Amino acid sequence: MLGKHLRSIDLNLLPVLDALLRHRNATRAGQEVGLSQPAMSRALGRLRELLGDPLLVRGAGGALLTPRAEALRPALAALLGELQGLLAEPAFDPAAERRTLRIAMTDAQAALILAPLVARVGREAPGVVIEWVPIGPGLQGKMLAGEIDVTLALDTTPLPPGAASAPLVEDRVATVVREGHPCGGHWSREDYARYPSVFISLLGDRASDMDAELAASGIERPIAAIVPSFRAAAEIVAASDAVTTISRAFARTLPLPLALIEPPLANVRLGVVMVWARYRGADPLLAWLRERMVEVAAASA
Repeated sequence: MLGKHLRSIDLNLLPVLDALLRHRNATRAGQEVGLSQPAMSRALGRLRELLGDPLLVRGAGGALLTPRAEALRPALAALLGELQGLLAEPAFDPAAERRTLRIAMTDAQAALILAPLVARVGREAPGVVIEWVPIGPGLQGKMLAGEIDVTLALDTTPLPPGAASAPLVEDRVATVVREGHPCGGHWSREDYARYPSVFISLLGDRASDMDAELAASGIERPIAAIVPSFRAAAEIVAASDAVTTISRAFARTLPLPLALIEPPLANVRLGVVMVWARYRGADPLLAWLRERMVEVAAASA
């Protein structure tokens, strides 16, 4: 019987019952909950059937509540209060949060935003720990499983199903060589075939849009080294005649003897986006974190 009742309860009847018990009058109760007199009569009939009690009966001085209806009043008021609390959006206070938030990004991206972001979070949410997760294989699955909260990616990267994104920062790529490089500060597409490149492989592959563009011109880059970080690539370049093509904003932060040259490429734009699992989009702390990231990135640009 209990299971049958739970399955048959229409939660819309609870405010009707509450109004009926308070007003002891079907007409006034219907006006409060916005039901016409016929609709209120039908709702009263459903309540009587559900509860197995007439609830409201005629008496000498007007309508009276049955003993069952009187007994329901305090319990119903408490239940409605609990339901309202359950459905209400909880107040969000970043200072009260105690969580670790994991952000997947390259070392170049971390160099630009990690320190100011940690400082900002430390001031506003001292109980929140920021964990930097390097970009690597299996990243998409970890993000969609909730193991990673935000991933930074290029806006040209296709999003996996179930992911959402928002812009973070606009950057440009630069051809980076050491100061005094034999190229003399000028770089052509043919120079990519003349001098070896340092390739940054984050996912264990060698694919790049730049190589596809150069290949269309019949140019193949010789490779001097393959490394998993942008900082390592720049350090190799600073000590050799090799070249790398990386974020201009990041390259400018490096205390190395480097020269930055405009690349001879069709597309030098570098748009960075924040990516997260769509089902976690309403998490107030994650929404707050993304807002802080945008503000920090804008201040660092």
